[in-house]
Amino acid sequence: MERYQRVEWHHGFDEEPIVIYSEIDAKGFETRKVEQFRDGSTTFADELTATGSSWLSEVALPSLEEINEQSEFKAEPIAASTFEAVWRSAHEERG
Repeated sequence: MERYQRVEWHHGFDEEPIVIYSEIDAKGFETRKVEQFRDGSTTFADELTATGSSWLSEVALPSLEEINEQSEFKAEPIAASTFEAVWRSAHEERG
């Protein structure tokens, strides 16, 4: 069963995303991802496509609890419909 998450990344780097949305398979691997940047722009990746600096992780993602143990991150589960809306928006932005 897939799961979906939203991770805020608190940092001062303009070239890095501040929010990362992920669709994760039953084994813990990303199948789709959207990264949102400070200026509002987004990039995305799936198994066939990657835009900007986005790419799918090659290793299984840690649990939400493990992510939240790091003070610069705030991770939370999201609904599949929320992820789908973000995914569509990122694709529409690319035209």
